[in-house]
Amino acid sequence: MPLGRWSGIAHPELDEITVDDVLHALADPTRRAIIRLLQAEGDRPCGTFGLPVAASTLSHHFRALRKGGLIRQYDEGRQRMNTLRTAELEKRFPGLVDAVLANAG
Repeated sequence: MPLGRWSGIAHPELDEITVDDVLHALADPTRRAIIRLLQAEGDRPCGTFGLPVAASTLSHHFRALRKGGLIRQYDEGRQRMNTLRTAELEKRFPGLVDAVLANAG
């Protein structure tokens, strides 16, 4: 997994992301909630999601979303920021993320 310009954090390249990766990442309700929050409000620091899970569990979910190709993470000062890879994923799998989010709890 190339490191790219994203603060030394490994992110899959677009052509490395599979539909299974995306579906696996979106299979969890907490991860879907994170994606919905990012869609609604844009880039956010990891600690500002207000979800009822422990920080270590939230970290696990961010890693799964990053490995699934749904988010990019970068460091801004002392905060780790999260941003959606919306345009990239739409190019690779048109309509997939929106279809999953629309039809999942």
